[in-house]
Amino acid sequence: MKFGCHVSIKNGYLGAAEHACKINATAFQYFPKNPRSLSVKGFNEIDTKLCKEYCQKNKIVSVSHSPYPTNLTADKGKVDLVVASLLNDLAISDSCGSVGVIVHFGKSIDKNNPLISYQLMIKTLNNVLKEWKGKCKILLENSAGKTGTMGTSIEELVQIRKLSDFPDKIGFCFDTCHAFSSGLWNGENWEEVLDGGMELGYFNHLEVIHLNNSRYPTGSGKDRHANIFNHGYITNRQWEDIMGTKQIRHIPFILETPDDYGVTHREEIALLNKKWN
Repeated sequence: MKFGCHVSIKNGYLGAAEHACKINATAFQYFPKNPRSLSVKGFNEIDTKLCKEYCQKNKIVSVSHSPYPTNLTADKGKVDLVVASLLNDLAISDSCGSVGVIVHFGKSIDKNNPLISYQLMIKTLNNVLKEWKGKCKILLENSAGKTGTMGTSIEELVQIRKLSDFPDKIGFCFDTCHAFSSGLWNGENWEEVLDGGMELGYFNHLEVIHLNNSRYPTGSGKDRHANIFNHGYITNRQWEDIMGTKQIRHIPFILETPDDYGVTHREEIALLNKKWN
């Protein structure tokens, strides 16, 4: 199984890959540019090429995460910025050899007519993907929030992909904390989640798992990550349900866990490898 974490690109894209290797990660996630801006970034193609070659040589899988302001249901004044930014993210990530760019599910803009938000999300995705010719995919991530909040069900993610003009350019990212927060996975119903996802074809297009514990109980609607072992509401027995699933053993697991308790990603990766590899 491949375990890794989010890493910084302060030393470049190759530097990010080298750091991942240094802490014994076999996968990593990075922001392709400033995580708080939608500005288009000119990037060093020599650096990205070296990153790609290094990952291939060391059998490391990489994915990127779009900047926080990326909103697939942005209004007319910002949608062009989102489209340009995502095309930039895809170009950088593809050059690094990454599997995809993780993008948060869209936000509800009209509670009285939820279809408006979904239609806008599909339109934005189509505007990006009709221009994109590379191998890197957009990976839609399930949302945290109370049950019924937009983006918290597997059905929604599958349907958005299906209704897009370019489904082959879209995959998925499953965040365990988000799923626990929304009650999609309550810690006791993994078999139900798996069966439903398999029936819908979700797991056929799952490319990465965000491996995060939760600081709050299931159904809380709160997106606060905790360390995998000892510091969250998801128990070791409940982790066993996921880790023992043969359909996802080949998928990279990426930590986005905090260091509040002095637990480093290197230590967490070592524990994960010891327990499940």
